[in-house]
Amino acid sequence: MTNTQWWKNDVFYQIYPRSFKDSNGDGIGDLQGIISKLDYIKSLNVDNIWLSPIYKSPMVDMGYDIADYKAIDPIFGTMQDFDELLAKAKKLGIGIIMDLVVNHTSDQHAWFKAALKDPNSKYRDYYIFKHTDNGKAPNNWRSIFGGSTWEPVPNEPGTFYFHTFAKQQPDLNWENPALRQEIYKMINWWLDKGISGFRIDAITHIKKDLDWANISPDADDGLGSVVRKGRNRPGVDKLLDDLYEHTFANYDAVTIGEAYGLKADDLKKFVGPNGYFSMIFDFNYMNIDVADVDEWFRGQPNWSIQDLKDIIFKGQKGIKAADGWYANVLENHDQPRVLSKLIKDTAAQSPKAAKALGLMYFFLPGAPFIYQGQELGMKNFKRQSIDEFNDISSINNYHLAIENGVNADKALQIVNNKSRDNARTPMQWDDSVYGGFSQHTPWLPMGNQRVDINVEAETNDSNSVLNFYREMSNIHHQPAIKTLLTNGEFKPIQDVQQDVVAYQLSNDEHSMNVLVNLSNSNQNFSKAFSGTIQIDNYQNKYSEPISITSLSPYQAILIYK
Repeated sequence: MTNTQWWKNDVFYQIYPRSFKDSNGDGIGDLQGIISKLDYIKSLNVDNIWLSPIYKSPMVDMGYDIADYKAIDPIFGTMQDFDELLAKAKKLGIGIIMDLVVNHTSDQHAWFKAALKDPNSKYRDYYIFKHTDNGKAPNNWRSIFGGSTWEPVPNEPGTFYFHTFAKQQPDLNWENPALRQEIYKMINWWLDKGISGFRIDAITHIKKDLDWANISPDADDGLGSVVRKGRNRPGVDKLLDDLYEHTFANYDAVTIGEAYGLKADDLKKFVGPNGYFSMIFDFNYMNIDVADVDEWFRGQPNWSIQDLKDIIFKGQKGIKAADGWYANVLENHDQPRVLSKLIKDTAAQSPKAAKALGLMYFFLPGAPFIYQGQELGMKNFKRQSIDEFNDISSINNYHLAIENGVNADKALQIVNNKSRDNARTPMQWDDSVYGGFSQHTPWLPMGNQRVDINVEAETNDSNSVLNFYREMSNIHHQPAIKTLLTNGEFKPIQDVQQDVVAYQLSNDEHSMNVLVNLSNSNQNFSKAFSGTIQIDNYQNKYSEPISITSLSPYQAILIYK
């Protein structure tokens, strides 16, 4: 089947179901809660919803540890609820994208339980088990969530199983064709159900170096990061070819890869005309705030706006050369809130700045993804103790920092800044005690910067971040803008100040310039930019074409000509 690339001009909205809307008063968001807010989602003029995992799970990693790929976890509802969501969203012209997690399962999955119960079971080869004669771990690889990648098997001295992430997330053995066929059947089952596609989790981790050799330690624990031997390794292309051939090639679906560790040379294989996926997330600038995406204690670079735009523009150059497509993001369930991350001056973390950041990325070539609450300008929290965190990676990073000589106050500050829990605080629907998310104490405490940052208040404010996102989405769907985004020539505008992110999309008929001042001072240009103002975060109204020669602090505009 030929993919029609219907997704190229779509706008996507990511929902973290646990934190979106609670319909039954247990403090946990659920599918009926999402259904109750479909009209709100439609008001954003988005085309697809990406749901973070809703499968049956013990929730060690908040659903990214799947115990049953074909069952909905009871905390979210039932398969009947899912089918209702699928049907009602479709009536509104909204597709549903599922989260596909196939590097690993939960240790509560029936396959893994069978593998532990019987060493001679076929399921033992669905995972990665190793035996050592000396009873020590097979090598010194460190898992992404800290500690050894090897966990001893109960009642089998000297036998270990492998996990890239938490010990409760054993990795699947993608070298086993029988395992791959099981995965493909499951993927096709969901596609046959009528979903629009998948966001594919941690997919560059499915291939490991099969020498299982020790590596040079890179921290005081004597271990070395598993990403050096288990991410985007030689041979991953054969596995991804096999995956594509048996699943996505046979459906007109969208697939978005979470593909860390790619080089520019890899892009064509992943998202070129014959790539494994429709698009991948542009993560090039997502972790500008840390030296190491997995081990936050290693420091925070002193980055500048010039660094930020250099990274963005380099990424666009690479994806263009690959004839591929990016999923453009500012936030997701694994990232802190962008307003708190990219606007260093806390006094400047305002609705204007939130809108400026939004305009910066929304009209880059690619498909924009909005993460729940981003369209409100939600901010990071500040927790007083590590005991207040839920996120397993935050807790592990805190202890890893202390093990490597960071004092407790500094370790807590690092985790407050980077914790995935920042994005997982409940959605803020109104200004009530639990933000209209629930009538019950939420599973995760609310954010503590909430004044006027909620759907109710922002709906009634024409100058709000929410209404700005609605306007951006409307403009994104305009035929002329869609043509520029899909087929226009992208060119960074270089002759502007370093704190101004500026770029142009053009073809023979028309062009648009995006100009974003990410500083708290006026910025004057050496030349004028003329045309019709499509959107201005200062809410200036222009009835005639105009020439722009300067931007006010945190001003962002889109000019069409």
